[in-house]
Amino acid sequence: MALIIPPHYKQKLLPETTEIAIKTIKEGFQTELAAALNLRRVTAPLFVLSGTGINDDLNGVEHAVSFPIDAMGGKTAEVVHSLAKWKRMKLGAYGIAPGFGLYTDMNAIRTFEDLDNLHSLYVDQWDWEKSINESDRNLDYLKETANKIYNVVREIERRIYKQFPHITPVLPDKMAFFHSEELLKRYPDLTPKEREAKVAKEYGAVFIIGIGNDLSNGEPHDGRAPDYDDWSTENSEGYNGLNGDIVFWDNVLECPFELSSMGIRVSPESLLRQLEIRNCPERAQLTFHKALLDGELPYSIGGGIGQSRLCMFLLQKAHIGEVQASIWPEEQIAACKEAGITLL
Repeated sequence: MALIIPPHYKQKLLPETTEIAIKTIKEGFQTELAAALNLRRVTAPLFVLSGTGINDDLNGVEHAVSFPIDAMGGKTAEVVHSLAKWKRMKLGAYGIAPGFGLYTDMNAIRTFEDLDNLHSLYVDQWDWEKSINESDRNLDYLKETANKIYNVVREIERRIYKQFPHITPVLPDKMAFFHSEELLKRYPDLTPKEREAKVAKEYGAVFIIGIGNDLSNGEPHDGRAPDYDDWSTENSEGYNGLNGDIVFWDNVLECPFELSSMGIRVSPESLLRQLEIRNCPERAQLTFHKALLDGELPYSIGGGIGQSRLCMFLLQKAHIGEVQASIWPEEQIAACKEAGITLL
């Protein structure tokens, strides 16, 4: 995505007031999310040891920032991409019962990102994970959980309106649900991102199910690593996938706005199947994967929710740099300044 400069953009909050609004959003959202999903806060690592399979592989091709540890004989640590698998191990270590879970502040450095309105080198999100029963591994449970998250977002949107009445709510009462295969059939001549744009603009908020597995055209809607979300299990609608993305329509940028990726996590069976699909069965010997295959980890559901993304959307900002401090190309800083977009 190239840098978007909205015509006639006017920031609705000055930087100093924006900082106050960010505090309102971050404190309120994590409290409401914890109550809605029965989560408790835990402390998270910034880095993990390489070669353990604990780090999130994202699409399976991105490289993590890494460094040697002198005090451990030169072993290599890597900055987390997210905590998708670490959280599930923590559920098992703490013995958290089904129906309850944890959340944490996750901070990452993604050097491979294309820097634009929505993407930064610095990624901050609420990573959450919840123990479930095997019987909960179904599409209805996934949708129910996604709706709970959506309702929390709308509650915080209402709070921002009460504090800053000129920032009026834009989200619809309900979030629509579509499988990625349905979108392919609906818009066969469009790319996946163009499909997202079409459906997000029409409905305002949509949960797109089935991210990672190949669709009927032989291509996935989007990439997903094979070892955390379950994207190859057939669901009750006859399509594959027990995961999905929450996508809004951003009226400021006039583009789809992904807030969260989430899903029911792989079972031992779907883990092996997905490793085979992605031609990496050797991962089954890594620490995380062996623990799952040996029955040491609970069934779970989890995801990540972008903190700066949420603040950007609810405060109706044009650039993620208006709500977080990061590094940007000089030409992007200049273009934003000329358009009245103040980067922190």
